Order: sequence, then C-alpha cells, then structure tokens
Amino acid sequence: MGDHHHGPAKGLSRWLFTTNHKDIGTMYLWFSFAMFILGGFFAMIIRAELFQPGLQLVDPAFFNQMTTLHGLIMVFGAIMPSFVGLANWMIPMMIGAPDMALPRMNNWSFWILPPTFLLLASTLFMEGGAPAAGWTFYAPLSTTYAPPSVTYFIFCIHVLGLSSIMGSINIIATVMNMRAPGMTYMKMPLFVWTWLITAFLLVAVMPVLAGAVTMMLMDVHFGTSFFSAAGGGDPVLFQHVFWFFGHPEVYIIILPAFGVVSQIIPAFSRKPLFGYDSMVYATASIAFLSFIVWAHHMYTVGMPVAGELFFMYATMLIAVPTGVKVFNWITTMWRGALSFETPMLFCIGFLVLFTIGGFTGLMLSIAPADFQYHDSYFVVAHFHYVMVAGAVFSMSAAVYYWLPKWCGRMYNETMGKTHFWISFIGFNLTFFPQHFVGLAGMPRRIPDYALQFADFNMMSSIGAFIYGASQILFLYNVIATIVAGKPTSEEKVWDGAEGLEWTIPTPAPYHTFETPPKIDPAHAHS
Repeated sequence: MGDHHHGPAKGLSRWLFTTNHKDIGTMYLWFSFAMFILGGFFAMIIRAELFQPGLQLVDPAFFNQMTTLHGLIMVFGAIMPSFVGLANWMIPMMIGAPDMALPRMNNWSFWILPPTFLLLASTLFMEGGAPAAGWTFYAPLSTTYAPPSVTYFIFCIHVLGLSSIMGSINIIATVMNMRAPGMTYMKMPLFVWTWLITAFLLVAVMPVLAGAVTMMLMDVHFGTSFFSAAGGGDPVLFQHVFWFFGHPEVYIIILPAFGVVSQIIPAFSRKPLFGYDSMVYATASIAFLSFIVWAHHMYTVGMPVAGELFFMYATMLIAVPTGVKVFNWITTMWRGALSFETPMLFCIGFLVLFTIGGFTGLMLSIAPADFQYHDSYFVVAHFHYVMVAGAVFSMSAAVYYWLPKWCGRMYNETMGKTHFWISFIGFNLTFFPQHFVGLAGMPRRIPDYALQFADFNMMSSIGAFIYGASQILFLYNVIATIVAGKPTSEEKVWDGAEGLEWTIPTPAPYHTFETPPKIDPAHAHS
C-alpha cells in the first residue's frame, strides 16, 4: 500500500491501511495505554473527592459520571484492547503463522475503536452529561432516568462489541487454520490456548450485551417496556441479561493474563511449565463455568433460595480450576533457577495479589454473606484485586518481557523494578483498606461518606495517586527504550541483566522434559 504514496502521507498510510499483525498489535497497545491514562485520570478525580468526608471538588452527578466512565473505559478501552494487541503481536509468531488469517478485517477491528471511544468520552460534554448508572448501567437508571447521551453510549457499546467479535473470529481462524506443521493443539504455548478459549467466550457473549443495549434503545426511543415495571417489564431482567454477558466478560479479561503468566514464570524459573495439560483443561473449565454463575451478582434481588444455592455452589466450583492454575505456577517456580527481573516481579506480584482477589471472590460467592458485602467497598476491593493485580500487573509483565523482542532494545531494568515496587505499594495502599471500610458498611459509588471511614479513605486516595504516578514512570521507560535503549539480539535478549544470559523461549513444546542424561552405573554412587 505504501508504495503508491509519497511524502508525509506515506508514514500515515502505513498505519491507516496496515494489514501487518505487528503494526496492528502495536496500535492496540498504544491505544489501550492512552485509554488506561484516561480511565486512570477519571479514577484520580474519584479518589480526590473521597480524600476526605464531605463534598468538595465535584458535583455528585459528575462524580457518578466519573464512576461510570472510569469502569467502562478501563474494561473496554484499556484492558481488553491491550490483550487483543498482545494476541495480534504474539499469536502468529507463537504458532508459526505468517500473519493473522483475516488481515483486512484485523485493520478494521482496530480502527473502529478510537472514534468509538472519542464518542463515548464526548458524552461528558453533551446536554445532561454522560450516563451515570455505573459501568454496569442498570435499568431504569440507564433508561427512564438517563440523559439524552445514553443513545450515543448504546451505539458505542454496539461498535466495540463488533470490534471484539471480529478480533475473536480472526484469532479463532488463525489458531485453527494457520499452525505450522507439527504444532498440534497440545504443543501450543499456553498464551495461545488462553486466547483461543477467550475468543470463543467473546463470540458467545458479545451478542448478549448487544441484546441488552438494544432493549435499552427500544425502551428509550420506541415505547417498549423490557425493563419498565409500569409497562409490564422488569428491571431485574436487565440484570440477568447484563450479567449473563458480564460474568464471562471478567473471565475474558483474566484468561489472557493467565496465559501471559504461564509464559513468563517458566522462563524465569529456567524450567518447563508444570502441568501443561491440566492448565489447558483448567482454562476450558473456567470458561465453561463462567456461563452458569451470573446471578451471584444479584443475590439481593429476591430470587428463590434454590436459585441462590445453585449459583453459590457453581461459583465456588470455579475456585477449583483456578486453584489448579495457581498451584501449577508455584510448582513451576519450586526448585527452579529463579531470577527476579521485572517481568518475573510483576508475575509474582500477580500471583500473590490475584490469590487474595480469589479468596475475597470466594467470600462474595456465599449467598447469605453477600447480603452484607453487596454494593459495598468490599466488592470494589475484590474487583480491583482481580482486574488491576490480575490483568494490569500481568500486562505490565508482558510488556517488559516482550518489549526487547518487539523493538530490539533493552529497557532500563532498574527503572522497571522501581516501577514494580511503586506500583505494588501504591496498589495495596489503595485497595487493601477498601476491604475494611466495605465490611464496616461503606457503600460504593457514593461521593460522600461517614466520618469513621475518613482515615482509610485518605490512605486509599494517597495510594491511588502513588499508583497513578508509577504508570508515568512506566510510560517514560517504554519510550526511552524504543528511542534510545541498548540494542539487543533476539538470541540473548536478556544478556547483561544482572550478568545473566537466557533466551526468550521459542514456541517449541517446552512443557515436555528432555530425556535425562544416562548415568554410568560404575559412577552412580561416587
């Protein structure tokens, strides 16, 4: 395409019309980081307001718009596109394919995202402001009581769903049809497996979200009553439809993170991943179970006890395959030749903190207990231990791990480790106290709070600003690496990191052990 252009347009058209999976992966990664900064800025507004009791900085209505857009932009704009970018970059190389199966569609599925999120952010400047119903946009707040901008919001959801479905079809087609000879399914790197399963989840649930927002559109503009009790509808129907999408969605976010960790921990343990097959089966089990647990988000709507029991047991069951994964990662490190470069630090941070998020999730699965936890800051703490310590930490690990491969230059290891420790401390300072205020009864999504929560909220806000600042350090390190990093060779990407030499594992089936050397019986007991 670039051959036909001359002058300044050539650089632009390379990115606009590219069908190269690496270019598209790069654009996804930069776009998702921009959204991460924007969503983080909204979170800073929330934490600044909550720094002390009382109403000081923003109007309560604007505060609610911030909680809504922070969640939506982080989930759909930052985390999901970042892992799609990773998939685009790595999957073809990991399976030995020349590119993605559908490269033109790949270009489109990226380029519809930036205008969509521009439109979503622009709802802030529309009459009545952005929708203020939370990232879960429950009816009737999102229908009967929504500002006019809700129509644009619905359109944005449709388009980003379209992008996700196209990206997923592309990944499925690539993995199923374009593996190199000899690359059987059970020899694929774990990251490829987790994304293949994630892609099927996306194709299954994105139309459900589309259905939910279409019913909203009908209620708002065409006189239907899907979610209006006055017309014979039911607001609880919205919750059922939304969470039938929403629960698989949170697994869509975390499964690629599991894949990343399953690549990096073996590399820094200098030994193969323990229990490769069980990791694949565990991922598939989690994906299946994610469809039959949705109503644990709605224990408090008054469903029959039998329903609560079913959803309680089904939810508790997810702890089993997830536990298998955690034990496999720990066993991989067990007696390995460990080294603690930045990607490994982020993976160990992931392991510790994600497990805490898993335990609080188990607490939330218990129906009678959840009556106390529901819509409190305890849920906020749990969710962020899974989303931030789970998805964002593993994404940071992935960038540090593969950046030398992407640009042929080594990042500053000291700065990377500094980023990790500031992130780790800032994150825990932000979200650990929220467990306490939540158990003590502080409700989420409210701009003011009772005096007894003041100290923990101040800690939380200070932690949030520390965590936010650490991401600017990360941005600096990445740019400095690309512009002026020390050149490296692909064979010895990590040469010079604390005097170590090791190679990025190739897509070989490195979950199988080589045959051990034969021991001469004569020297066996010497």
